[in-house]
Amino acid sequence: MGGQKIKTAKKKKPRYLELADELREEVLRGDYPDPGDFPTESVLCKKFDVSRFTVREALRKLTSEGLIARKRGSGTIVQPATARAGALHQPLSNVGEILQYARDTTITYEKLPPQEIPTKIAEQIGINPKQKWFVFHGTRLKPERKRPIAVTVAWIDPEFADGVEKIDIAGATLFGQIEEYCNVTVSRVTQDIQAIAATKRFADDLGLEEGDPILRILRCYFDEHDRLFEISASYHPGERFAYSMHIEVD
Repeated sequence: MGGQKIKTAKKKKPRYLELADELREEVLRGDYPDPGDFPTESVLCKKFDVSRFTVREALRKLTSEGLIARKRGSGTIVQPATARAGALHQPLSNVGEILQYARDTTITYEKLPPQEIPTKIAEQIGINPKQKWFVFHGTRLKPERKRPIAVTVAWIDPEFADGVEKIDIAGATLFGQIEEYCNVTVSRVTQDIQAIAATKRFADDLGLEEGDPILRILRCYFDEHDRLFEISASYHPGERFAYSMHIEVD
């Protein structure tokens, strides 16, 4: 067909997952300061115009994430922050949920001089550690929380220098800005999660002791030509972050 690309339609997210997203946002935003104020199934059915089955599946999702608890005779209650270890809960099943995470928090990056990617990270990814990439260092905060929830170091391929020059360090996600300024599209994201000991640098940034356990989330962003254009390593204190994901069965 003369090199013509055929686009496949994106599979629409099930309604119960959309509802879970909306309810999760309400809970984390603090819309229910009194745990017992969480709406009943009947109220949710009417409010969102969905079936009781959809509501129950959405609530089951939030229960598995530790955000709510369902007790016979007491209805649904919002779990207090202490029950969730005061952690930020990040769901992730697609790039859109990475964007949601970015919207719910704030981060301002500092642009550093180009550097080689740390050898251990380069070896894990399988790239040449000797090439110098653009580097951004940022601390991610959540409203009403004094201590940071993450420190992120991001590296951007030197081939994207024109886009890097336009990046707003207090703006949207870095990969989103590269998409816009360099006319590329994120086609896939790989992710590795590993518990490591905090170095002095990250311990100081996160308000921890050197050697304390932290969670490192290493993401690689590839464009439509399968070029790796951004690498990010986010370091989270264990007690301030919980990770959840859903897997859809075809």
